[in-house]
Amino acid sequence: MITLEKITKIYRTEEVETSALNEVSFEIKRGEFVSIMGPSGCGKSTLLNIIGMLDKPDSGSYNILGKEVANIKEKERNEVRKQHIGFIFQNYNLIDELTVFENVELPLIYAKVPKADRKKRVEEIIKRIGIAHRIGHFPQQLSGGQQQRVAVARALVTNPDLILADEPTGNLDSSNGSEVMELLCELNDMGTTIVMVTHSAHDASYCNRIINLLDGKVLSQKRNSTERNKLKVEG
Repeated sequence: MITLEKITKIYRTEEVETSALNEVSFEIKRGEFVSIMGPSGCGKSTLLNIIGMLDKPDSGSYNILGKEVANIKEKERNEVRKQHIGFIFQNYNLIDELTVFENVELPLIYAKVPKADRKKRVEEIIKRIGIAHRIGHFPQQLSGGQQQRVAVARALVTNPDLILADEPTGNLDSSNGSEVMELLCELNDMGTTIVMVTHSAHDASYCNRIINLLDGKVLSQKRNSTERNKLKVEG
């Protein structure tokens, strides 16, 4: 589904040049749940931004669903994002002035989905995520765990091929964090491909595979041997 080959990203100022990514290469297959780990400053967020086409590499190849996208124009990048990628952020990124329904509906408005179809799809995904009883509430009326569920619903409402999650439990307590991780596992079990950046070894244990970065390079890749992943492989 995704192939990265020798992806390099350098940030330059007048005085200093910083290599954020140095010839990073790996593949992600459809249906995988992959965790990207490493210390602060190792390039995790830069890599996720490139996979999500929020940033461009300075060199290298990025192929998603058979399309080379490393150097396509911004308008084309926006179209690929809208059609294929959903984002979940650590800080939820919900709009305080909009209700749960309106926050989840927003990507469909950008995608110019007709109003009747939007209503149906939003109600279906909100019910699926387990927050239908909060559909008319505003973000500040919700707990952190509920806000992250809204963010997950917003990411899923366009039926993306790929979900990118940036520290999705970073602002949650352990109980709400575990609920969100279980939800991501359920989505993955239903076929959604997920790539997650995390500092948490506990969260990474839910994934099928862990990619470790260090100083902008892939240090290691390993399959996860948790009980869930054993059952998935055997099944």
